[in-house]
Amino acid sequence: MCKILLLFYFLPYGIISVNILNIKGLLIMIIIGEKINGSIPSVAKAIAERNEDWIRNLAKIQTEAGADFIDVCASVKDGELETLHWLIDLVQEVTDTPICIDSPDPQVCVSAMPFCKKPGLINSVSMEGNKADVIFPAIAGTTWQCVALLCAKGIPQSAEDRLNVFDQLMVKAKEYNIAPSRLHIDPLVEMLCTSEDGISMVVEVIQAVKEKFPSIHVTGAVSNISFNLPVRKLLNQAFLVLAMNAGMDSAVLDPTNRDMMGMMYATEAMLGLDDYCMEYIGAYREGKFGPVKTN
Repeated sequence: MCKILLLFYFLPYGIISVNILNIKGLLIMIIIGEKINGSIPSVAKAIAERNEDWIRNLAKIQTEAGADFIDVCASVKDGELETLHWLIDLVQEVTDTPICIDSPDPQVCVSAMPFCKKPGLINSVSMEGNKADVIFPAIAGTTWQCVALLCAKGIPQSAEDRLNVFDQLMVKAKEYNIAPSRLHIDPLVEMLCTSEDGISMVVEVIQAVKEKFPSIHVTGAVSNISFNLPVRKLLNQAFLVLAMNAGMDSAVLDPTNRDMMGMMYATEAMLGLDDYCMEYIGAYREGKFGPVKTN
């Protein structure tokens, strides 16, 4: 408890609250492992061929790397629910890390909830169509968490419009008695190469969301920022640092990327979220980042 209080006292600008400590007590960031996604060619091949060992291995290595949730996205044209069931069963054979059910169809997300051995994360809800009225009632009265995208009819093109969607989402969440701490708000991370102002709009949205609801989580797909640009890893890392400084405390990323994990630990230390750099030192000793140690 003392450590949590100290973390709260030294937080910069009051942007991030103690509520962002994850269940493992290691990283402040909540890591949603992104590697089991049918839109990735190698995963699509494994799904088509029903390669169980491939899927199990992806779940295992993400857990070992420190994922707090394992995102499971079928991304298939037909039989999405059946494919999700198959994937979730394989993941749960090798890890007890909670599942992040990922589908654009809210009814599929809700139907897949019973496949999970413990409450996890729904990815995602928004103010588009009836998504909120399908997913929020299903998770009300449970400990399931939910990713919430700040979009309604298309992607809002200004921070003001995205925050208007956020306000609508929070009204809807309150209607179903869903606490802000159970929501992971996605400010919509878009391609940097199409932006006229870098990530300034995303930063503005993150800061406003955290100011309104300090206990809420802010998430996003980190790799979205670098689509269609060379040396994507550099851009992904730069974005993560700036987003964390703004208040992002949850991210969809590849936890097996050692450089990314190292940057995350380093940023937490720089922001005063890691007393005496103990977590940074511990993660290095455990081989989570830095040069690969050989015997």
